[in-house]
Amino acid sequence: MSLVAAAIMPHGFPLIPALDNGLEDIAALRAEMVRVGRQFAEANVDTIVLVGPHGTRVDGAMAIVRTGRAAGALRYRDAMVEMNVPIDHEFVDEIATACEAADVPVALVGFGGNRMDQATMPMDWGAMGPLWFLGHDQDRAGYGDVLAGHPEGPEGPPVVLITPSRKLDRSMQIAFGRTLGKLFAESGRRIGFVASCDWAHVHRADGPYGAHPIARQMDDTILAAIRSNDLRSLQYLPQPDVEAAAIDGMWQCLILAGIQEIIPMRPEAPVYGIDGYYSMIVSRFLPE
Repeated sequence: MSLVAAAIMPHGFPLIPALDNGLEDIAALRAEMVRVGRQFAEANVDTIVLVGPHGTRVDGAMAIVRTGRAAGALRYRDAMVEMNVPIDHEFVDEIATACEAADVPVALVGFGGNRMDQATMPMDWGAMGPLWFLGHDQDRAGYGDVLAGHPEGPEGPPVVLITPSRKLDRSMQIAFGRTLGKLFAESGRRIGFVASCDWAHVHRADGPYGAHPIARQMDDTILAAIRSNDLRSLQYLPQPDVEAAAIDGMWQCLILAGIQEIIPMRPEAPVYGIDGYYSMIVSRFLPE
């Protein structure tokens, strides 16, 4: 077995149907997210490895959740959804061992009880958004709290949640991806990988970061890198432009680029959209 599915997926709240805001761009993005979910389901993914920007961060290390479960709630306008998912902590240990051998700095992050069956990590929107489309689309009402216990009934694949450190050199993000790729290639699991990313957050003056003319230029650069299957080129983005555009996906995509050095994949045509002040891209990757 190996990596059987991969995707760049956004994490805007309104992508989840119960939190919909009625925008056409959201509908188009959501339709492609559904296709990603179908790809993962048809590939019979055993474990989802999700790298996102909004989880617990550790300066100078890849932060990997090592608990029994993760739980969270998203509130948007007058609606709310809750999620509670299993963590593949055994695979987390394998990733940590592989990274130690490759001199990639990692930090295993725990929360709550010291026993694995009592430890539940708070889950952020960067994880919940994509996972909703990957087998975890049941609203676990009452179970979005870390002390709520385990929900009953069937559930989606276990997950590995990783937050990269922006303090690490961009080349280290790629090295981490290579380490994951080698481990994926040798694993008995059927793995699905997700780079959870949103892009320029400066499309409107009334947004939290204001407006900047670089917004669309940056988005076009990202789209070109995806279409040409050259995510590695993102390591050369000028840091002032990265900061001005307020992107949050470069680091995750560099990790995906490192994985591709070991397991070649080709992208499907990306779907692009804007929700108010920030932009999103969905792109499926198929192993060659």
